[in-house]
Amino acid sequence: MSRKDNEKKETKPRKTEETSIGREIWEYVKMIAIVVAVVVFVEQVIVINARIPSPSMENTIMTGDQIFGNRLAYVKSDPQRYDIVIFYYPDDEKQKFIKRVIGLPGETVQIMDDGSIYINGEKLEENYGMEVIKPETIGRAAEPIELGDDEYFVMGDNRNGSTDSRHEWLGAIDEDYILGQAVAVLWPLGRIGLL
Repeated sequence: MSRKDNEKKETKPRKTEETSIGREIWEYVKMIAIVVAVVVFVEQVIVINARIPSPSMENTIMTGDQIFGNRLAYVKSDPQRYDIVIFYYPDDEKQKFIKRVIGLPGETVQIMDDGSIYINGEKLEENYGMEVIKPETIGRAAEPIELGDDEYFVMGDNRNGSTDSRHEWLGAIDEDYILGQAVAVLWPLGRIGLL
């Protein structure tokens, strides 16, 4: 057997080996692309994963908590009173807010000097650890606020440290801005649990 024949025989396995490595790399690239696409799809269509930047929902949700929200919660139903919703800030859709639903579409909301909330003239009963509203934080809700057919009146549980529907610049939230319902705290470990 000549030297040329030996070189030819050695060359063939190298090409096969290179092709095999190339295929393996391509399979990894495809797998990573599929995983990234699935994660992006889930994040954009099914879940909301957000870190809470402010104390407006304390002590229910604390500053720095990582929360999980369900984007599909209101596909077949509307937000209900006391739901904790995640929504876009109407003037800047890059910002997400989280508040509790207090007033529903078509209702009239008013807050009295003693901090009591009235819906359609009846006192709202609340039992989820919110603060009593101080008179200086009642804002525009000192007068009756009539909600439109697709508007929600939302408030933070930290009633005296929350910018919410009592404030003119935020006001009632249009249903189109609601992304989904906050479901659970995912982090820190000591606070993991359903909302």
